[in-house]
Amino acid sequence: MTKAPPYVNEEVATRDFKYYIFDWDDNILHMPTKIRMEHKGEDGEWSPVEVSTATFAMIRSDVEHYRPPKDGGWDAAFRNFADQPGRNTFIEDTITALERIEHGEIPGPSYNALKKTLREGRIFAIVTARGHSPETIEKAVRIFIRYALTEDERQQMFSNLRGYRKCFDGVTEFGTDAEELDYYLGMCRYSAVTHDRFRERMEADPIYQEKLATATNASKPELAKEFAIRDFVEHIFHTLQRNGGLGRSVSIGFSDDDKGNVKSVSSYIRQELSKRFDGIKFVVYDTSDRTLSKGRKVCVSGQLNLPGF
Repeated sequence: MTKAPPYVNEEVATRDFKYYIFDWDDNILHMPTKIRMEHKGEDGEWSPVEVSTATFAMIRSDVEHYRPPKDGGWDAAFRNFADQPGRNTFIEDTITALERIEHGEIPGPSYNALKKTLREGRIFAIVTARGHSPETIEKAVRIFIRYALTEDERQQMFSNLRGYRKCFDGVTEFGTDAEELDYYLGMCRYSAVTHDRFRERMEADPIYQEKLATATNASKPELAKEFAIRDFVEHIFHTLQRNGGLGRSVSIGFSDDDKGNVKSVSSYIRQELSKRFDGIKFVVYDTSDRTLSKGRKVCVSGQLNLPGF
């Protein structure tokens, strides 16, 4: 029996170009990964304590009562936020977080936005303060696809992916679903800003060499996210330039649950990115308030409405 040809959604050719940048922890998923700290009790003694990423965001500036482990410092505090030989806690915790959603736990505020992004086959970036390799983060996205998307939604994704390939790359013969997914995820970006490879790229960049030279330790994570965002915007710009898409409406959305990151990225977009890429529309979403299901729009460059974001 002859197998039916894969469905190709050529209607994607009429879409606006919308791309997305997501923080991971407490934005897409509420991860169970804990940060190892020491807490100063009423008796003045320091004792080990593990805190969630959400709690850490609130207590990280409370240096009077919280500090990283005396033995090992911040490397020890964030040990579970980097790849380890023989064990991958990021993948384990991603599966745990997704299984909890299956059992009724409320997902992160950008969970459905990532689902929609994948279903529509749009290019995206994951930008996180973790220290995992890009390969590890991509693997977590594949697990997200398997758990979060239904079979019908995955088929929508594949039909859209083939549509983009036909309309903008001129492809007429397609690979298997697995091969098309490989190509798609290879077009996306995965930046863990404390990973060695990311740090090396950032430190080798002439502009960020100068910025890092005057940055405080507290501001360096926010600076790293700026670098990752610039990298993704440049990637999108050059991709559209090759495909002749710069004459179309182009927008990029960013979401993060950390108010410090939201503030610095908003300022960076206004002062630098929106001027350099004046044909691209930007929006930033603050997802720190868990009472708001989709976060709060805090910065817009250009007229932009991102439905479902």
